[in-house]
Amino acid sequence: MSKLKWGILSTGTIAKNFAQTARDMGDISLHAVASRNVEAADAFGDAYGIAVRHASYEALAHDKDVDIVYVATPHSRHYEDMKLLIGAGKHVMCEKSFTTDARQAAEIFALAQEKGVFVMEAFWTKFIPLYRQIERIIAEGIIGEIRMVTALYGYTTGRQARKFDATLAGGTLLDIGVYTIGFACMMLGYQMDAIGSMLLLNGEGTDATDAITLRKGNAVAQLTCAIGANTPVHGAVYGTKGHIDIPDFKNPQCATLYVDGQAPVSLEHPFEVNGFEYEIREAERCVQEGRLQSDVMTGEQTVAVMRIMDEIRRQNGMHFPFER
Repeated sequence: MSKLKWGILSTGTIAKNFAQTARDMGDISLHAVASRNVEAADAFGDAYGIAVRHASYEALAHDKDVDIVYVATPHSRHYEDMKLLIGAGKHVMCEKSFTTDARQAAEIFALAQEKGVFVMEAFWTKFIPLYRQIERIIAEGIIGEIRMVTALYGYTTGRQARKFDATLAGGTLLDIGVYTIGFACMMLGYQMDAIGSMLLLNGEGTDATDAITLRKGNAVAQLTCAIGANTPVHGAVYGTKGHIDIPDFKNPQCATLYVDGQAPVSLEHPFEVNGFEYEIREAERCVQEGRLQSDVMTGEQTVAVMRIMDEIRRQNGMHFPFER
């Protein structure tokens, strides 16, 4: 198969990160970009050397030269945007959170299966190479049976009003809570035995600070995240024989293995670019091989994380206006 031609849906910050990464990788073909504002599409195309600029999402969906589309719109739009693209026969890599709820996510994967196109959530953490090493350490029982997982992530932003906007499915949970939940699922598995949570809601009716507890068998995950407070980005997994400390758990290049009674061992795997390259390569590999899903980040796993977030929102009475 010839080199895949990518389209980019939307021109915001995460779309810029994707485009810059693809350019730095050197072997990715950025063919087209779409915005609902032609000036924004032109400015984006000029910045990243993308020749084809569309003034609507529909135009990109029906661009016969585009093979696969990176969806970078707000997650309130993901469901409709992916339906449009899949209906037009495009392969899709969509930013997290994948949709606003599990029902939408399941529908998207079913539709992709029906249409014979590839779809994957761009949960870049899952594709980071260091996690393959951590998975082997856990599988080999080096730290014993897992008893606890922790994850902490908080930041401040001048775009807080936008981040909390209920009409855009805003709030901490779907923005960065998905990182902590996804990390816990990577360590424990995707089907939890119990879910507990406390969300502190803001004036927009979305969540500012989240405390989440998940249980799987004899292991508990304690997850904390916030928009409006800067915290270390830190994760760890604790077993009966030791633990693994993972700074910057959402995109780590290093971690430290502690086995009881032994000297700490440094685990390192530097990025080739910035960490986003691995999900891009996975999407390209899957499409080139004719796969409809990635076996690194499956549709079942994406839906499972969405179900956990659905339950957390249910427990705290958090609904988006378009859901009523």
